[in-house]
Amino acid sequence: MADRDSHDFTVPHCAGDSVQDIWARDNPPVPDMYMADSFTDLGPTSLEASRYTSDSFFAAEREKMWPRVWQMAARDEEFPEPGDLVVYDNLGNSVILVRQPDRSVKAFWNVCLHRGRRLRTESGSANDLQCPFHGFTWNNDGSLKQIPCRWDFAHLTDEAMRLPEVRTARFAGYWFVNWDGSAPPLEQYLAPLPEHFARWGQDRNYTAVWVGKVVKANWKVVAEAFMEAWHSIVTHPQILPFTGDANSRYSMWGDHVNLALTPFGVPSPHLGAISEEAILDAFAGGAGRNNEEVAPIVLAPGQTARQALGQRNRDALAALGYTAEAAAASDAELLDAWTYNVFPNVSPWGGYMSNISYRWRPWPDQHATLMEVRVLAKAPAREPVPRAAEMIFLNADEPWSSVTAWGRLGGVYDQDMANLPHVQEGLISSPNNRVELGRYQEARIRHFHATLDKYLAR
Repeated sequence: MADRDSHDFTVPHCAGDSVQDIWARDNPPVPDMYMADSFTDLGPTSLEASRYTSDSFFAAEREKMWPRVWQMAARDEEFPEPGDLVVYDNLGNSVILVRQPDRSVKAFWNVCLHRGRRLRTESGSANDLQCPFHGFTWNNDGSLKQIPCRWDFAHLTDEAMRLPEVRTARFAGYWFVNWDGSAPPLEQYLAPLPEHFARWGQDRNYTAVWVGKVVKANWKVVAEAFMEAWHSIVTHPQILPFTGDANSRYSMWGDHVNLALTPFGVPSPHLGAISEEAILDAFAGGAGRNNEEVAPIVLAPGQTARQALGQRNRDALAALGYTAEAAAASDAELLDAWTYNVFPNVSPWGGYMSNISYRWRPWPDQHATLMEVRVLAKAPAREPVPRAAEMIFLNADEPWSSVTAWGRLGGVYDQDMANLPHVQEGLISSPNNRVELGRYQEARIRHFHATLDKYLAR
């Protein structure tokens, strides 16, 4: 990153109400720990375009960053029962996460210690881990079970043939892996997410819809498209009547966590004042965060659109059996877009419902990315959490909107993804090898690259 002259900087927001102004009208109130902001001015920096296109930069990421970070590999509901397993692949490395009889999880390198074949090519369930090549077999805890023709391998001890483990840890239903064992404890790495998410009970969430598609752009280009909200003015004009895009609040903590907090149920400041009824009409027809058609809302006298939308979600949460949580929940926690980002490649949305989660992986190089979107629903209280839906893998010619299970949401992702291959093409041919960033609204991108640079410098 290239630094330029800087000057005193005061955190701004677009004309109109700030997030704090909007939240001040919420009843019940927003808890103090969310009201407190955390922002670091990283200056008016620019980025080199080659960070997204260079073979050598991609090689440095692969060697110096990816092994050292925590990567989200799975969610609980993908492998809930003993013997269930998930295969996580990234940059040619493969890990198997296996649910143990006591419901704990062990992770192993997905490699046969005999001739190197992958033990598993896909997720599923198994009583043991047997190599399909010669039949070397391990128990699900990684201990050696059998070697065919054991007489010919007398030089190998059971202990030496134990599957090498990969460090793994859990947060709010997500399972992370760290390849080289050097990352700090996950709770420290994720701070303050454990505190923030504890209130929302996302351990009770499950993957209701899961869609993946390869996008012809660098993994950072794809991730950064979801680090700021102000692109909505051109990319998502249909959501502006109910989205406070340019009044989003941007926060960051430590090296690994940041947040874009975008208020819903209020109009974009780019539009000026519009009626409360117009806000609701736009929400109903413009891809709000609902996954199904719902009855139209009729405003009570004096009620705002934000209050009405928050109350509908509060009623839905209570209907699932979470009555105490619903009574205490602010409109912000029920309605707004809490788009957290965990470095390097996962974005778990906060709040009570409904939640979204993004994950990005190079697929296979610096010019393509596997983009995954999950819609997380909350399981009814006192009922088992359902298994995760299977991922719908879209082909190159299949739009995100071809997935009917998430209603109009797919059309929003089509709008996002339409930009990204053209961004990559532009970066490749950039005449000045430079990317300029807004000082506040794109501060999360600066934060992301500052952290990346720290890993590459080690």
